[in-house]
Amino acid sequence: MTHFPEAPGLFSLPHGADEGITVSAGPTADGTAVTIRGELDIVSATYLRTCLFQAITACADGGRLALDLSQVTFCDSTGLNVLLLARRRALGEHHTMVITAAGPQVTRLLETTGAAPLFTGTARQLNSGENES
Repeated sequence: MTHFPEAPGLFSLPHGADEGITVSAGPTADGTAVTIRGELDIVSATYLRTCLFQAITACADGGRLALDLSQVTFCDSTGLNVLLLARRRALGEHHTMVITAAGPQVTRLLETTGAAPLFTGTARQLNSGENES
């Protein structure tokens, strides 16, 4: 995604057009918001991991990473593995990672694998776009 250097608070992420996804991130009152668009698969895994790790590093101490996956059109086990790896790293650095919104395909994958509670607590929150307070 094109990043907006003139906008205060946004930080630079590598460009991911060749990987089939775009990622944007910026600070929030309680941490960092990350919006991901496109397909999370083996092609985009390295790029996604790099972006999420940068977002974790940029997150304020003890802050929350809020992922918006509502525009993710596909996520396979490789994409899910990257999300789980990033969650583990975030927890190791004393951050929480939540998915504030997800499309039907991602929601189904998280529910089927039992990973949904790791990111939000309930499947209802994924479907409605509610976030954890």
